[in-house]
Amino acid sequence: WCPQLEVLAHRAVGCFVTHCGWNSTLEAISLGVPMVAFPWWSDQPTTAKCIADFWKVGVRVKVTEKGIATAKEMEYCIRQVMEGERGKEIKTSASTLKQLVKEAMEEGGSSDRNIQEFV
Repeated sequence: WCPQLEVLAHRAVGCFVTHCGWNSTLEAISLGVPMVAFPWWSDQPTTAKCIADFWKVGVRVKVTEKGIATAKEMEYCIRQVMEGERGKEIKTSASTLKQLVKEAMEEGGSSDRNIQEFV
């Protein structure tokens, strides 16, 4: 165990290899950290699809028929997020989504309004 938010917020973190748990995903999004999605079960594959295909803030690891991610695949995914044109696009998307989340959570933002209406 570690203080995940503190780790993700550190300037040395370039990407987050995640199992795609919803809380971890929200933490990474709120901090603008690009992700390498490595889902295991339940809702995690759906979250991984959102990360890679809809929000475009990361890539999804491809696994073997036995569900194993090879070292070569992990390296490939990390490089996709960290380097080159695709990496720039992912980082831009992560930064944009971070800003949208920030605005939604500010006073008068959509999340603030929704909770006020609920209460």
